Amino acid sequence: MKTLICKTEQETESLGGRLMRALPVPSFVALYGGLGAGKTALVRGMGAQAGTDEVRSPTFTIVHEYETDPPLIHFDAYRLADAEELRAIGFEEYMAKNAVLVLEWAERVPEALPTERLELHLSGSGNEPRTVRIVPSGAAYESVVNAL
Repeated sequence: MKTLICKTEQETESLGGRLMRALPVPSFVALYGGLGAGKTALVRGMGAQAGTDEVRSPTFTIVHEYETDPPLIHFDAYRLADAEELRAIGFEEYMAKNAVLVLEWAERVPEALPTERLELHLSGSGNEPRTVRIVPSGAAYESVVNAL
C-alpha cells in the first residue's frame, strides 16, 4: 500500500499518466471516492498517456471504450443498482479484453470486482489536496505500486 498527495487537478492527472505507464496489460483498476474526489481527472491522465484527450465521465452511458494503445475501457457504476446491471452491459466480455479497465464508484459493485486488481481510494474535494491510497491485490499490482 502507498499513499500519495495530489495538490492540484493537474497532479491527479499526472498520477493517472504515471499509473498508465506502470500498469501491465490487461489490468483492472477500481476507483473509490465521493463526488469531486478526482476519479475522472485520474482517468483523464490515464487516457492522455494512452493517446486520447476524449476522456469524460461515463455516468450516463456506464462505459466508454477508447481506441488507445493500450485500449482503455472506462466504467462508471454511480447509477447502477447492483453488479447485475453491470453484467447486463457485457462486463464479463470487457473483462476478457486485452485492455486497461478502470471502474469508478467500485464501492457500488464490490461483488463484480476481480480478485486481482489495483484499488485507488481518493479523498478530498473542491480546492483541497487529494489523498490517494493505492492498494494492490496480486503480485502484478504490487510492482505497479512500487513503480509509482
